[in-house]
Amino acid sequence: MKRQATIHGHVTYTPGDGAPLPIPEGPIEIEETEDSVILGWEQADGVVGSTAMPRIQYDQYVEAGKIRLAD
Repeated sequence: MKRQATIHGHVTYTPGDGAPLPIPEGPIEIEETEDSVILGWEQADGVVGSTAMPRIQYDQYVEAGKIRLAD
């Protein structure tokens, strides 16, 4: 089930073996699974960004208030 959330602050993801990249502040769409969370956002006009994040990392961002779930 997809949910809405917002990025507030410094949140990053690591593509493959690369360096961590920031997810821009603003609205995101999330889809949760048992061990990971898929995040989607608009990177630029008409350009969509997406990543799968380990559940533990996602939970840390939520606890820190950097990812805020919509009510």
